[in-house]
Amino acid sequence: MTERWRYPRFFTENISEDSAVVSGEDVKHITSVLRMKKGDPAVLCDGRQNDFLAELAETESGCCTFKVLEKSANEAEPGIRLRLFQAMPKGDKMEFIVQKAVECGAAEIVPIFTKRCVSRPDEKQLAKKLPRYQKIALEAAKQCGRGIIPIVRNAVNISELKNFISEENTGILFYECSDTPLSSAVSEFRKNVDIVIGSEGGFEPSEVEALEKLGFVTASLGKRILRCETAPIAAISILMNMTGNM
Repeated sequence: MTERWRYPRFFTENISEDSAVVSGEDVKHITSVLRMKKGDPAVLCDGRQNDFLAELAETESGCCTFKVLEKSANEAEPGIRLRLFQAMPKGDKMEFIVQKAVECGAAEIVPIFTKRCVSRPDEKQLAKKLPRYQKIALEAAKQCGRGIIPIVRNAVNISELKNFISEENTGILFYECSDTPLSSAVSEFRKNVDIVIGSEGGFEPSEVEALEKLGFVTASLGKRILRCETAPIAAISILMNMTGNM
């Protein structure tokens, strides 16, 4: 069996049955960091859960051309589409959360502001952070073999979650005051799963009540108090295991 996980991985939309072109920052990585030579293998992904085993054919200024050898369905994508609503943490913790959430299988990450959020970057600061978050998501997707590039959305207030959710989604609020295990809180999972994780200070009772009215069920992550950057990773991992996607 070809150990594809050992090969460098790149995303590109410029791909056909027999050839593909990689451009942008990946060109420097291919030529200067990896120092790939003609005939060296790589796995290319079109971002739509299709993988292509390929070999480097030509390097030009600004792009690298690959010869496609075979196409296969990506096997790393989970059968559920999980969206993480993460309360904005202090410092650079969100970068860690984005990276690990992508590795664990999240398809979308939406930073949110709750009443107890200490970190409240303004619009200008957020505009600088978002490209950084998205780049982290891209690199994490490459590293762990994802078939899509997960999306990091602009931050919103918790009151705006009503604009995102649907009755077709399973909504779970992981609440520090809940005594209900996840296995009891949710008996059946839908295709789309939304989870909400708080900041260092947790949630106000009024926020919990508002989300419950929107259809979210409250669940516990256990008796131990987890850090705000640990909780989403634990929650996603548990959900992926419960739905057969680990």
